[in-house]
Amino acid sequence: MGVLVGGAPTGVALITVDPEGDNSIVVSPGANSRLRPADVRAATSLFHASRVVSAQLEIPLETVVEVVRNLAPDSRFVLNPSPPRELPAEVLAACDPLIVNEHEARVILGAACVSDEPADWARLLLARGPRSVVVTLGARGALVCDGSGVTPVPSVQVDAVDTTGAGDAFTAALAWRLGTGAALAEAAAFAARVGAAAVRKRGAQESYPTAEEIDAL
Repeated sequence: MGVLVGGAPTGVALITVDPEGDNSIVVSPGANSRLRPADVRAATSLFHASRVVSAQLEIPLETVVEVVRNLAPDSRFVLNPSPPRELPAEVLAACDPLIVNEHEARVILGAACVSDEPADWARLLLARGPRSVVVTLGARGALVCDGSGVTPVPSVQVDAVDTTGAGDAFTAALAWRLGTGAALAEAAAFAARVGAAAVRKRGAQESYPTAEEIDAL
């Protein structure tokens, strides 16, 4: 049991990993579910001082909406909708980028997912309002999609041991790189290297690479 935060334990996840390194996760959000819009409003100065704000959906959707409403005009919002669900237009319009894996793309598109081609998913998602979209494809890299079209981002080939946390590593690395002023395709390429490094070790946080490990790939 984690430390109690606001009367609730910190979030925990039960993760199983198959022999190929793929994972299945059941999450109990715990304190994450207690993060309310009022908490966001209380931290407005922090949002206004941030170049990039990143969020996911283990916190309540209404809290994510409040984050969007408190962004500074020149800040960038990165969203990984995990676990996936339908997103309001207000949130979609702020995403730059919306980052989804193949499962998340299919869930969000729902009946509109009439193709098996990830590039089509990226275009369909972009048409829903985000400023840009990134579709992660595991060992096949990622796709970056914006008004200029779809750009493939190759991955580094590694022996995958455990994919747990790779998506979080990708999103965090991409958001950080955007914060340094990198273009989206460049940030996604860096994030793909970070994600590839992360799957070479077991676990989540403990698998995340150092800068030296990324440079060595």
